[in-house]
Amino acid sequence: MHFKLIIALVDDSKTAKIMDAARQSGATGATVVGDARGEGLKPKKTFFGLTMEASRDMLLFIVEEHLSRRILECIAGEAGFEDKPGSGVAFQLDIEDAVGLSSQINCLLDEVEEEL
Repeated sequence: MHFKLIIALVDDSKTAKIMDAARQSGATGATVVGDARGEGLKPKKTFFGLTMEASRDMLLFIVEEHLSRRILECIAGEAGFEDKPGSGVAFQLDIEDAVGLSSQINCLLDEVEEEL
């Protein structure tokens, strides 16, 4: 089995909904890193030197490659990336090798066979 890493940077108020949507699309779980910061095309406005912006979470999903595009599109739809500029971003990377995924592999075997 081959895997992809999906990294999504999202508004922390949407994390739970995005996690649910990703699970419904085939993700078996994720790691959430809170309080991620970033800056887009236009810098955020400040008030007395304090940036007024919502907190972001970084979601890390290791998913089977045949399910990755569907999960990525589901995350984008739930987060509204295309509709609302500045709402976040998600992308995927190839994983060359990984360990500790045996329980996920067992769960995915039947689902991936249907995709093939």
